[in-house]
Amino acid sequence: MPAQTHSVASPELPVSIYGRIGATLGIRSLQSDQDAARLVEKRLSTSVLKSLVQHGLDESEVYELVIPRRTLSHRKARRERLTRDESDRAMRVGRIVALAGEVFGEEERALRWLRKPHRRFMERPPLELLATEAGARLIEEALHQIDDGMYV
Repeated sequence: MPAQTHSVASPELPVSIYGRIGATLGIRSLQSDQDAARLVEKRLSTSVLKSLVQHGLDESEVYELVIPRRTLSHRKARRERLTRDESDRAMRVGRIVALAGEVFGEEERALRWLRKPHRRFMERPPLELLATEAGARLIEEALHQIDDGMYV
């Protein structure tokens, strides 16, 4: 007699970090670091900036971290995509906002943490550090430590 198999419904899997980053940037096809690199190389649409704002960033933060307002106006008027550097900065901001959202469970709490000065960052808000990849790595490390319950 063949062994019986039982069908067990698996719980819904959590949204992957790539899915969360993609949602933050309004990109559906983001599933890996390779996808992120490919998208940056192809240059992102300016619509990712609107998505960042929809996910809680102020326009002034986008102008500071990704692209100046005037430059963005020119890009939109000419229907140009972001440059690779601008795309890279947008991806970096999206990655950190998404990770913070995952760690804190909701975007509002995550953005509050990102905007609040912390002793660990020399009394600077983490969002300020996002201007560089090195700063983003410090924020990422802190978020992983918070997630693991080891934040100092």
